[in-house]
Amino acid sequence: MWNRRKDDEYPSRNTAQPSHEPAREVTPPPAAAARHEQPATSGSSATIGKAVMVKGQIYSREDLMIDGEVEGTVELQEHRLTVGPNGRVQAGIKAKEIVVLGTIQGNVEAAEKIEIRKEAKLVGDIKTARIVIEDGAYFKGSIDIARPEPAKPAPAAAPKPAQVQPAVPAAASASSEVKR
Repeated sequence: MWNRRKDDEYPSRNTAQPSHEPAREVTPPPAAAARHEQPATSGSSATIGKAVMVKGQIYSREDLMIDGEVEGTVELQEHRLTVGPNGRVQAGIKAKEIVVLGTIQGNVEAAEKIEIRKEAKLVGDIKTARIVIEDGAYFKGSIDIARPEPAKPAPAAAPKPAQVQPAVPAAASASSEVKR
């Protein structure tokens, strides 16, 4: 009774004996904490909900969905802006790609493409490379189709231009020779 076996005091971790404790799951840290550690990727996106109103400037390095109200300016140079069905935007907008399901009042510039869906309303001027306006959409303004600039070759790969030397008449060059 006083002498315990060593195995009873300190059970081995490698034994396959059934445990009477319930299994515990290991959960990863919340996504919000991980978001601060990692740079924004093309798969990430932010949302302005339908109960949110923003007045001012919005600059984003990730895709943005606006389903609330925004007044001011919105800029997403390399990402997509989606104005949801409840979204009402009174702003100048610059983005890589824009999808409109709600209402925009203001000038819009999309580097690649803009889509105005059938229930959407856009009042303002558009500058883009490609545009889609679905049947039933409301649009009032002007459209400027800007062709994307062709990719310029890298400076190291570009051949150097040949240097042009002024043409000298044959008679003039013969007389300028020095005789020794």
